[in-house]
Amino acid sequence: MLNDLLKNHHLILASGSPRRHKFFKDLGLDFEIRLKPVEEICPERLRYSDIPDFLAQLKALPLKDTLKERDILITSDTIVWHQGKALGKPGTEKEAFEMLRSLSGEVHEVITSICFTTQQLQKTVNAITKVYFNALTDEEIYYYIKNYQPFDKAGAYGIQEWIGLVGIKKIEGSYFNVVGLPVHLLYKTLKTIVE
Repeated sequence: MLNDLLKNHHLILASGSPRRHKFFKDLGLDFEIRLKPVEEICPERLRYSDIPDFLAQLKALPLKDTLKERDILITSDTIVWHQGKALGKPGTEKEAFEMLRSLSGEVHEVITSICFTTQQLQKTVNAITKVYFNALTDEEIYYYIKNYQPFDKAGAYGIQEWIGLVGIKKIEGSYFNVVGLPVHLLYKTLKTIVE
């Protein structure tokens, strides 16, 4: 259905995430993957949703000049916001353990921003989901890190994996946002851009 509206446009997804690729396929969208790595550093003064907004826009920068008239470039970034700071992807097992230890028995927010860039416009939207974690033992945390290697995930976990099954009590907001893309927001915003 959305593909009909997009038939005169060309969708470009600038993401290496297999989860995001799958969401686009599940929506039935025709798209091209175009990657140009960027150093994901944002000003320290940024807080909360301003961080993934900034990073999603930053990821669009190296590709902006390559866009043709009917191209729509989509970039995205996800952070976990907990105790007044952003948790990105862990670099080491120790970092992953510390992140999960801090989330254990607590509530945090997952914020995903999506940036839509064309030759004429740039629009950034975001979704926020509250996640309630059960208390986890050190053994459970080590088991998860060892078996699932969550080094490509903000906050060191994937809700769709073992830890989500045993460790998450409830969520408020979009489940798919926590997986890595608020698909309902992607769909809705794309419609407003092309209608």
